[in-house]
Amino acid sequence: MGSLSAGAETQRVSALAWHRTAQEKTMKLVILDRDGVINHDRDDFVKNSMEWVALDRAPEAIALLSQAGWKVVIATNQSGLGRGLSDMHALNAMHEKMHRMVQRAGGRIDAIFFCPHTPDAGCQCRKPKSGMVIDIAERYGVKPDSLIMIGDSLRDLESVAAVGGRSILVKTGKGSATLEKGGLPAGTLVFDDLFAAAEFLLSQI
Repeated sequence: MGSLSAGAETQRVSALAWHRTAQEKTMKLVILDRDGVINHDRDDFVKNSMEWVALDRAPEAIALLSQAGWKVVIATNQSGLGRGLSDMHALNAMHEKMHRMVQRAGGRIDAIFFCPHTPDAGCQCRKPKSGMVIDIAERYGVKPDSLIMIGDSLRDLESVAAVGGRSILVKTGKGSATLEKGGLPAGTLVFDDLFAAAEFLLSQI
């Protein structure tokens, strides 16, 4: 099971603040990174549906959230498209596989936002830029600072922190290395995996 990260007193205060803020929200919406949070990441990119392999308990975590009334939205950098390592047919096949696995667990992914650009493209949608976070806020008619992002890399957390939202780091994927490097946005909570993070969010409402 996951737990709040070290720095116990700070984390307890952060959790209490999360609880008070959560009570004020009318729409429960959480943004998830994909690779390293829902599925295993790869150093050579996840390029097709055969390489897309769900992490343990990740589909069940999404089911917990959606069954509790949360809208679950994915925001993922997919520079493999811009690099020519993958194409839209392969990306759609990966996402169809992800949808099926989540549906079998009893859950739902409400939307998927992705950035196809390479790091040097200068776009506003590639995390750590906040373009996808802002687009999600606009799509659902919520304030950006009400959003929660769960990710395994610093750029995930920074993309939501830049607009005043709240960040959760999971230690799957690159998460443990991200935690070790430090420099997380203030108030970031840390859990072992997506399931533990989902259980925490359910406890706050």
